[in-house]
Amino acid sequence: MVEDASRTSCRRGYDIEEDSMDGAPLKSGSESYDDDGRVKRTGNIWTTSSHIITAVVGSGVLSLAWAIAQMGWIVGPAVMLLFSLVTLYTSSFLADCYRTGDPIFGKRNYTFMDAVSTILGGYSVMFCGIVQYLNLFGSAIGYTIAASLSMMAIKRSSCIQSSAGKNPCHISSNPYMIGFGAIQILFSQIPDFHNMWWLSILAAVMSFAYSLIGLALGIAKIAETGTFKGSLTGISIGTVTEAQKVWGVFQALGNIAFAYSYSFVLLEIQDTIKSPPSEVKTMKKATKLSIAVTTTFYMLCGCTGYAAFGDAAPGNLLTGFGFSKLYWLIDIANAAIVIHLVGAYQVYAQPLFAFIEKEAAKRWPKIDKEFEISIPGLQPYNQNIFSLVWRTVFVIITTVIAMLLPFFNDVLGVIGALGFWPLTVYFPVEMYILQKKIPKWSTRWICLELMSVVCLIVTIVAGLGSVVGVLLDLKKYKPFSSYY
Repeated sequence: MVEDASRTSCRRGYDIEEDSMDGAPLKSGSESYDDDGRVKRTGNIWTTSSHIITAVVGSGVLSLAWAIAQMGWIVGPAVMLLFSLVTLYTSSFLADCYRTGDPIFGKRNYTFMDAVSTILGGYSVMFCGIVQYLNLFGSAIGYTIAASLSMMAIKRSSCIQSSAGKNPCHISSNPYMIGFGAIQILFSQIPDFHNMWWLSILAAVMSFAYSLIGLALGIAKIAETGTFKGSLTGISIGTVTEAQKVWGVFQALGNIAFAYSYSFVLLEIQDTIKSPPSEVKTMKKATKLSIAVTTTFYMLCGCTGYAAFGDAAPGNLLTGFGFSKLYWLIDIANAAIVIHLVGAYQVYAQPLFAFIEKEAAKRWPKIDKEFEISIPGLQPYNQNIFSLVWRTVFVIITTVIAMLLPFFNDVLGVIGALGFWPLTVYFPVEMYILQKKIPKWSTRWICLELMSVVCLIVTIVAGLGSVVGVLLDLKKYKPFSSYY
């Protein structure tokens, strides 16, 4: 039974004066509501860290051994460390942007876009919106590809074991992408970040699980061969041409950038934190903890994978171990990846969902109505019809594009290059300069702007390398006909 019901929940992403509950102004000053009149936030350092780890540690970790193989033992780990330091540094800037004016009682900026609009304004808002939402859209595509590869790996493992290795077991990726899309249609109906803390915690646990398994398998392979493979400069010219070496290094930069790109959901995550203590303090502690943990995992997985495979490191680390006696452990790792990516997809999609629904509600106020749906044996729940249709269409579109372009490393590189400089570096730096009123041409101003320019150059070359990789793949691939 479906009945018309008034909206009873506060939607995030709205300006305070636009929000209402049953047509009345939002309540404030009670134990159930925060200072902005919204339902009291309950997040803490642990839930915040789980959100961040879910967003950061994703399919990107699987490509790091390949990325290091392009650059070698010296440059590879150094670049990873530099990316982590830049991300940590600029994330602290962004955490300060959650409140404008006073860090404890100032106006809240609920989203990355809100902060840019409040602090920078002008054309920066349009530029930020285009880049951020393209990046979120691209991440959903990348996660669909990665999840399908892991599901296919489990199926191939079972097939090869049952045939004792006689059947090559080539599998189409399309059914698995469609299956992942179907799962996301269901989970996309979760209203917002405040209602999905449990999914983020589960996804964070899964990310640790497959990272540890990949690390353990790498160590086991090193112990089996008794040698550390790899070289100081990575894949040598001769094995590949000079042009391939250059494009490979550029693409590797994009893969590492993707592994560290999460800033564009930082303020959405920060908006889940309870106060006191201040949201900024909790967020900075959670950021330090999360980046320390993820960088440690990245270094261990990337370096161990390179030591195990050397210059032949695969684009997806788990595909390089073949179908040995430990195939069951690899299957567990791939299952953990799928579970993690179900949550990661939502962490990246929710800000885009909220933005579209906010703009639609402004333009067509009646579209914001919810309907009560009663299911026998379950409690009734409210469902917004526009959200149901729009979110379902979004998942279908990302799934179809993933089926058209199922190139794991290339797609990750393009997404990483697209978002790293503008969202992780440029906007946080510019907002920090304005907030702290740092004088133009002062030493601090010059250092911050120089860092931004260097990161811009890295982003440009990473993007070029990844786009070239996609174009080369398209020459030998037919859409919707991907077999592994």
